[in-house]
Amino acid sequence: MRKVHPEFAYQSRELEGQIDGILGDPPNRKNYDMMQSALASEYAAGGGIEDVNMMSFALVDHIKFSDPKGLLAEADEYEGGDPAAVFAMANCDGEAGKMYAAMTQHHPDLARQAIITAFLFKHPRKWDDDDQSLEQLSRNDDGDDEHDDDGDDVTDDFANMFDKEE
Repeated sequence: MRKVHPEFAYQSRELEGQIDGILGDPPNRKNYDMMQSALASEYAAGGGIEDVNMMSFALVDHIKFSDPKGLLAEADEYEGGDPAAVFAMANCDGEAGKMYAAMTQHHPDLARQAIITAFLFKHPRKWDDDDQSLEQLSRNDDGDDEHDDDGDDVTDDFANMFDKEE
C-alpha cells in the first residue's frame, strides 16, 4: 500500500460520490451514459468544464493504464509533476481517444490530475487513504479546546497591549 497526496485521495472519493449520485438509487444507467456522452463530446471538442472531477468522470469508463507503478509515484505530488509522463502511462481508444487527446492538449495540468484521480478510483487497493473519520480525528483529543501546556503562556503585558484604554 502506498500513500498518495491527500488531494488525490479527496478527488478519488469525490469521483465515487459523483458517480453514485448520477447513477442514483436504484441505478439509472441511462442517465449515467447520457452524462458520460455529453462530457466526452464537450472535451473532445476542446471545451468542457475545467474541473479535475468532471474530467476524471469523463475518462473513468474509457481510460486504460499502462504503468500503474508510475501513476502511483506521480500521485505523491498534486500540483506540478510532469503531465507528459502521466499522459504516456494511459490512453483511451476509439472516440474516447479524441477526448483524451483534446484534454491533454488544452488542459495539461488538469488532465494530469484527472488521469491520476481516475486511476486511483479504479484501483483503490493499490493505495492507502488517510483515515479522516471522526473517530480517527478525535482519537488524541482530550476534549478541551485550550492549548496544550507547552510553557508558551501569553504574558499579561502582551495580552493587555490590545486593550483600549479610556
